[in-house]
Amino acid sequence: MRNTLLFFIAAILVALFSVGRPLYAEEEFTPLEPENWLPAASLPLAPHNHPMPSTLNDLVTLLPYSPVNNPLLPEQANTSPLLPKLKSQGRVKVLLGYSVPPGTATRMTWVPSQSFSGLDVNTPVLVVNGEQAGDTLCLTAAIHGDELNGIEMVRQVMYGLNPEALRGTVIGVPIVNLMAFGRSSRYLPDRRDLNRYFPGTPYGSLASRFAYAFFNDIVRHCDALIDLHTGSFHRTNVTQLRADLSHPKVAALTNDFGKIVALNTQGNPNSLRAATVAAGIPAVTVEAGEPLRLQKHVVREGVEALRTLLKKRDMIDHSVFWREPEPAFYQSSWVRTQTSGILFSQVKLGAKVTKGEILGTVTNPVTSERTTIRSPYSGIILGMALDQFVLPGFASYHIGLLTRSQSPTQPPIDGDGFED
Repeated sequence: MRNTLLFFIAAILVALFSVGRPLYAEEEFTPLEPENWLPAASLPLAPHNHPMPSTLNDLVTLLPYSPVNNPLLPEQANTSPLLPKLKSQGRVKVLLGYSVPPGTATRMTWVPSQSFSGLDVNTPVLVVNGEQAGDTLCLTAAIHGDELNGIEMVRQVMYGLNPEALRGTVIGVPIVNLMAFGRSSRYLPDRRDLNRYFPGTPYGSLASRFAYAFFNDIVRHCDALIDLHTGSFHRTNVTQLRADLSHPKVAALTNDFGKIVALNTQGNPNSLRAATVAAGIPAVTVEAGEPLRLQKHVVREGVEALRTLLKKRDMIDHSVFWREPEPAFYQSSWVRTQTSGILFSQVKLGAKVTKGEILGTVTNPVTSERTTIRSPYSGIILGMALDQFVLPGFASYHIGLLTRSQSPTQPPIDGDGFED
C-alpha cells in the first residue's frame, strides 16, 4: 500500500513539472554571428568562413581560408573607398550585372532570356576572382545534357581554387544546357544540338537564341575557354584535346595542358569552340569518356589536365603536373562496320594499333556468322563504340593517324558529326 501511494505521488509531481513544456524539448538553434566579411559592390555577402553561399548570389570563399585585409560589413560595401581603386586596376570582375571583388568567390545565376520564361533555365555560374591580377579562364560543361564527366571536372577544379592565392579569374559553368540535362538528353527540347548554333542570333530558333545569350553574356568575358565533352551515341573517347592548331594562341593554349593527346581539327563552324576562336578568343575542347556515366578515372585525368593548364598559365601554384605535351595528330578517321550484328571489341581505348590488326568482330545473333574488323591504318585508338548491336556503316573506331602520309579512305571526323 505504501509503495502504491509513493508511486501515485511521484506521478503527480512529474505531470505538474511537465505542464507547459514538451517532454522532449529541443535546444533552440542560434546561428553563429559572422566574424569576417569580404568587400563587395552590389551583392549580399555570406560569412567569409562559411563553405557554401546560402543563396545563389551570395559571395563566399569556396574554402575556409584566412580573412583578407580591410574587411567590410555588408552595409559598407557600396560606399567602400577600396572599390573605385580596385575597379580602376581591373581587379573587380563584373559579370551578369554583379561585381566580384579580388580574393573572393561567388555563385550567381545566368538567366538566358525572357523568351524562356517559365522554363527551368536559371543556370548556375561559379566565379573565383583571384587576389592578384591575371587572365580570365572559362570552363564550360554539359552543353550536351547527357555528358556528365565534365560537370564533375568543373566542380572539382572550381572548389579546389584558393581565391586569395589565385592570379586572375576562373569562371565555371558546370551545366550549360540545363534543359537537356534535366531530360538526360544530348539535345534541347526542340531536338536541336546546341553546339551547332553558336554564336547564335537573338531572333532564331530556341537553340540559336540560347547560344546567342550565352555567348554574349558569358563567353565574351573570357580570355581563354575550355569546353568539356564526352563521346556521344554509345561511344567513348580517350582523354584528349580538340584544337585548331593553325591559330598560334590556340596552339599555345594546347601546349599548356601537358601530357595529353591532341587532335588538330577546326571543328564544326557553329560549335562553341569554333565560334569562340572566330571571336578572337583561344578555345579548345576536352573530350573524355562516355556519355550518361560518371567515370572517376576519367574525371581525375581531366582535373589534372586543367590544373596543369592553370599552373602553366601562372594562375595557381601547383606542385604536380604532367610531362611535356604528346605529339598532335593532324589526321584521323573512323573505321566503319560493313555488316550488322553484335560488336565485340578486341582493342582498348588509347591502344596503339598497326595496319591490318584486328580491332573487333561483328557477330550475327541469328546465324552466328562472324565478320572481322581490321584497322586500315597504323595509329592510336582515340575513340571507339561500346559493345552493342550495330548496323552497316556504324562508326566503330576512331583512329588518330601516326603519319601524315596515310590518306584516310573514309570522311574525317568533322564529317561524321561526332566531334564536340
